[in-house]
Amino acid sequence: MAATITVSPNDAAETPLLLTAAEDTVHGVVDFKGRPIIRSKHGRWRSASFIIGVELAERIAYYGVTSNLISYLTGPLGQSTAAAAANVNAWNGVASLLPVLGAVIADSILGRYRTIVISSVIYVLALGLLTFLAVLPSSSSLKNTTISKDLLGSSQSIQNFAVFFALYLIALGQSGHKPCVQAFGADQFDGQDPEESKSKSSFFNWWYLGVCLGPLLVVSFLNYIQDNIGWTLGFGIPCIIMMIALVIFLLGSPTYRYSVKSEERSAFSRIGRVFAAAVRNRNTKQSVIDVKEEAQGFYPSHDSQQLRFLNKALVSPTGSDKTEECSMSEVEEAKAVLRLFPIWVTSIVYGIVFSQSSTFFTKQGLTMERSIGSSFSVPPSSLQSFISLTIVLFIPIYDRIFVPTLRSITGKPAGLTILQRIATGMFTSILSMVIAAIVEKKRLTTALEHGLIDLPNATVPMAVWWLVPQYVLFGVADVFTMVGLQEFFYDQVPTELRSVGLSLYLSVFGTGSLLSSLLVSIIDKTTSRNGQDSWFANNLNRAHLDYFYWLLAGLSTVEIVLFVYFAKSYVYKRNRDTI
Repeated sequence: MAATITVSPNDAAETPLLLTAAEDTVHGVVDFKGRPIIRSKHGRWRSASFIIGVELAERIAYYGVTSNLISYLTGPLGQSTAAAAANVNAWNGVASLLPVLGAVIADSILGRYRTIVISSVIYVLALGLLTFLAVLPSSSSLKNTTISKDLLGSSQSIQNFAVFFALYLIALGQSGHKPCVQAFGADQFDGQDPEESKSKSSFFNWWYLGVCLGPLLVVSFLNYIQDNIGWTLGFGIPCIIMMIALVIFLLGSPTYRYSVKSEERSAFSRIGRVFAAAVRNRNTKQSVIDVKEEAQGFYPSHDSQQLRFLNKALVSPTGSDKTEECSMSEVEEAKAVLRLFPIWVTSIVYGIVFSQSSTFFTKQGLTMERSIGSSFSVPPSSLQSFISLTIVLFIPIYDRIFVPTLRSITGKPAGLTILQRIATGMFTSILSMVIAAIVEKKRLTTALEHGLIDLPNATVPMAVWWLVPQYVLFGVADVFTMVGLQEFFYDQVPTELRSVGLSLYLSVFGTGSLLSSLLVSIIDKTTSRNGQDSWFANNLNRAHLDYFYWLLAGLSTVEIVLFVYFAKSYVYKRNRDTI
């Protein structure tokens, strides 16, 4: 049975908007008005279902925009392939990096509930603006009118600014939404209670399955509408879905568990205090530090020898009392956060590779044979659904077959350590890039054989299904690396900073997208000098996406070598296992 807590009359008057999570301090259940309650398993899952619902809607809205965004930018907005790919990558990068800021605000100021509500409102407004802009005549359609060039250029600039304002407003909405909803859903189950702990584990399984299944069922439908009916309806449907989800989430407010704000110093304050003290005491003699370590029960070991310069924080400033000293537990907490940095850095190339599925993969598919029957043409962006489909199908296989088999070999409860799981996905992403390069070379050869090199709008007689293997391998890689990164950054940060931990995992992909945008821009300028065709030429039959994929495969190989090097020396926060 879950433990309850004592709430003062003043606490009872608080609304959930004023409560913040601190799982490592309080493991109680508080109702909408701050009163202690004990709920049944059915009640806990009912609360979680509201939260899963709003996340499912957000994923549908997000993928409803991003999965086909490159087609919108190169179509109605009239951008070049390279510019559109760079803009999509830049937007995806910012959208994945902003959650770090949103998580910090949620964990230190607003709380997860209030952050989710505010972010959802921003999301709805942004999608509404994007839908309104889709109603207006596009700059590409105005080119066929008698409007003057100056007026056309001005209109195009204003429209582009407004579209990107709406897109980055969506990114702002996601910044608070993405890192908080999953953590808030997990808050509904008490990890200290054995029965609830099992439910919590089950929640994460259902969570990821739902997040993948929703876009799989809906995004292909939305992409078809955007390509064949219109962008107004294609953007309007996600806006309506997000509005309904916000209403449902608010209706569930009386059933949610809210944790009471801890009176202790926040984790941000504790960690910052350790780093500040270590810098301040950087010239302290080792003999003084040894005395402080011994006084706090420090015994040298492999773990504790790492980042030992932070142990200087144990020494109090001259003339101050002992309350200014940092404790060994605070120092170890700061070390745990700092140990994450090499793993984060050596995962970024995976983020670069991941960003290609919504840009160049889609443009490749647009040039290939996509007909089914006599009247239906497969939207190229809908092939991204093979990633979600692979995840949905492979997760049970991984859980029921891979894990037991590997467990019998390695003796580890999960079969692989978290970092081994991440590395396996990285290796799979290399295979995906190799296959993508081979398939693109085959497409270019086919275009040459049929005399289509200078006919960019002609359909290359090569089935779009040739692209499916690279999408499938992306899905397999995600089961290993994506889920592994989520688990790693959620588990290895201080408990009350789990929103920040989830945002760190997202920032891997944000940084990867931004670097992909930069890489595309540099390569485009470099390879188009002296009148040569760029690797990303608008005429893909004269481009060389295959070279780009080989380059990414090479960078990924370097990445996995460095990742394994740092992973072998990593000390886990809890079980102290290494890769």
